[in-house]
Amino acid sequence: MLTITITDKVPFADGTPFADAGAYERITGRVDFRVDPKAPEQAAVTDIAFAPTGADGLVAFWADFSILRPVDPEKGSGKLFFDYGNRGNKRALQFFNDAPPSNDPHTLKDAGNGFLMRRGYTVAWLGWQGDLLPGDGRMLLDVPVATDGGKTITGIARAEYIAVAPDTKVFPLSTLVSTRSNAAASLDTSKARLTRRRYAASARQEIGPDRWFFARLDRGGGVDNQGMENAVIPSDSHIYLPEGFEPGWIYELVYEAKDPRLLGLAHVAVRDFVSYLKSGEADAAGNPNPVKVGTAYAWGRSQTGRCIRDFLHLGFNDKGGARVFDGVMPHVAGAGKMWMNHRFANVVLLPGQEHENHFTPADRFPFNYAVSTDHFTGVSDGICKRPDTDPKVMHTDTSSEYWHRRASLVVTDSQGNDLPPPENVRVYLWASSQHFAAPAVTPAKGLAVEVINVVATSAFFRAVLEALDAWVSDGTPPPASRYPTRAAGTLVDVEEWRAAFPAIPGAMTPRGPSTLERLDFGPDIDRGIIANEPPVIIEGEAYPVRIPSVDEDGNEVPGVRAPMVVAPLATYTGWSVRHRGAGYGAMLGITGSTFQFPEDEDVRAQTRDPRPSILSRYGSLDGYVAAIRAAAEVLVAERLMLEEDVERTVAAASDWNSPRHDIRM
Repeated sequence: MLTITITDKVPFADGTPFADAGAYERITGRVDFRVDPKAPEQAAVTDIAFAPTGADGLVAFWADFSILRPVDPEKGSGKLFFDYGNRGNKRALQFFNDAPPSNDPHTLKDAGNGFLMRRGYTVAWLGWQGDLLPGDGRMLLDVPVATDGGKTITGIARAEYIAVAPDTKVFPLSTLVSTRSNAAASLDTSKARLTRRRYAASARQEIGPDRWFFARLDRGGGVDNQGMENAVIPSDSHIYLPEGFEPGWIYELVYEAKDPRLLGLAHVAVRDFVSYLKSGEADAAGNPNPVKVGTAYAWGRSQTGRCIRDFLHLGFNDKGGARVFDGVMPHVAGAGKMWMNHRFANVVLLPGQEHENHFTPADRFPFNYAVSTDHFTGVSDGICKRPDTDPKVMHTDTSSEYWHRRASLVVTDSQGNDLPPPENVRVYLWASSQHFAAPAVTPAKGLAVEVINVVATSAFFRAVLEALDAWVSDGTPPPASRYPTRAAGTLVDVEEWRAAFPAIPGAMTPRGPSTLERLDFGPDIDRGIIANEPPVIIEGEAYPVRIPSVDEDGNEVPGVRAPMVVAPLATYTGWSVRHRGAGYGAMLGITGSTFQFPEDEDVRAQTRDPRPSILSRYGSLDGYVAAIRAAAEVLVAERLMLEEDVERTVAAASDWNSPRHDIRM
């Protein structure tokens, strides 16, 4: 049961009407949940048996919520768009409405192009990540700490730290200041182990217990003109290394933690909140339901895309036999689920990359939506295995997920053979694009050798939602899945890829995609208890990870190709490589690269670039713009882009797609 408390109600977008849906308003507040820890519907939550209960025998927890709703509910579509909110941050308006990022959307500017409102959606957010700290308007979920009859629960925990700047000496144990740490049970460093290594597979180098502390640094002004001074403060939530963390190196801490939070209650919160909104019924206190919806869609990107897959796999899309989400859109989730419903999990981390957080419990069988058998263990499982309550699924990945996040395993079995998704699932590769592709991009390098991938894909979000809605609402099938396959020769190993990729002058290419070794976390990993940290690598057993094939320009052949990829100005990759001093040569996070074509034949000859020049391809700026328009119109015909996005796409191309490119004619 739950109780809704509305704390604020304000007009949205200055009361501007959005097509037939009219004006919108924003309500915010808090949801208080109470659930029976002994009920079967909570059985999948790790440590639920150790949850503290009130006099009523129920477990209590609460979450922030925010809703954008039509002022006149009769003018709305009757459909809920639930944005999981990446790491507590609201993302939907940024990616679907091309709006600026904001955790406090209320102005007309925050509405962007108004897409979700023009379609009449009620947009909802709920705090679901139970290890976040307040700040920057993040949506919070507050869950209880597990306790064994009043006794403190302890257990093994592990975290990795990679400094991005010199003179970094302190990290929260969680690695990020936004996130609660799994507190150390003891400040005695001899009871923990700190190591460092150059790359994920390199040998670990011990850092003795006398060289570091469970502590933080405070800094403030001194007296008697001595200037600023520092103080070392013992802390069960920080690690302090006086000599400093060398940038790019992987520092790994294994220690005994205490007081695990029941992070798996996130799934319960989302399930119960969305089910309540769809029900139209009053809450437990008799307060009226704040919305009028009968259909619910969920969208999540990256962390929250994985959260959707985890939600489905663990059976939380079932509320008393009723389907919770009618359709879901996990974006850039790769083959992962969550490291969340585990004791001493760290929900905020991005797992499974070549360099960072490579060894993770988030990327474990099953990877596919279809039920298949893991040939290593003989276990059969799948993300979608409950046809009565499984939703329609539109799974979208970029090139980055194939390189960094093992996305080929979504469409292959454990031996690397093609495994088509089930009938309720569509899978799309957004070819030659990268993991984070905000509508507004300014090219930058960061820690990479080359500038990031600049391919624009925001129009795809709108088309995917329209197709999903038609599929759910009237049974109109969406466009067929478009992803690389072994049968078509478009899902290849790194040797095949390397033979096809052009010899771009000065380009440094990666060793290959992030591998996926079989890891042993201990016998109780499926119950959320990890015994082996770091996990034991099972020698000789690894899942085959493959990548999309490329054309003579180095751009990807399979998948949905954005206009910028059909009519390219560069080679756009899903990978980038770390520069010297930051893990040199290893792939960087989840970013891609842009290798711009030579402008004309003079530049091409001087740089000895094998790729045709921009002018030889298009003849003029008008030729380029015409090619972009033609590509966009084909996508509209294929229902992979909306008509309204054609002119936006053409307008963006009018100056050689500046500032995404630096074309100097």
